Amino acid sequence: MPLGYKGSYQRVRAYLHKKRTSPRPVTARPPSPRTVSGWILSRPETLTEPEQLHLKTVRTHCPELDALTRHVRSSAVMLTERQGERLPDWLDAVRQDDLPSLHTLAAGIDRDLAAVVAGLTLPRSSGAVEGHVNRIKMLKRQMFGRAGFALLRKRVLLAQ
Repeated sequence: MPLGYKGSYQRVRAYLHKKRTSPRPVTARPPSPRTVSGWILSRPETLTEPEQLHLKTVRTHCPELDALTRHVRSSAVMLTERQGERLPDWLDAVRQDDLPSLHTLAAGIDRDLAAVVAGLTLPRSSGAVEGHVNRIKMLKRQMFGRAGFALLRKRVLLAQ
């Protein structure tokens, strides 16, 4: 018993011709999530005019992205201007919106709130120590874990 299409070639051709020639609504492709997140994470004054318009359109169509953009930009101001005293208010504002990923971030910050506030307000930083730790780990990785502490110590001391 043979299977398959029993119609003619002309019928398929006519069907496809009708599909190909029918007018389609012209719509602009939505921006990718990576593009939108780039717009949200960049400084508003660095965005071009078309990018600002696209972001404004996205924000009007999605209230969650609008709230996320507001929170991200206010936290960026806190970070760049060292305004750690504003952190509890920012955390309260985050909890009031229905953004589960930001709720997770807020819960993580709450676990060590004093340290985060200190990091956002104090002029001192542990960046130099972190840099040394990173350099030691790189030296250790270069040795593929085959050397003991004595050789690692010599490499660390000689690498300076």
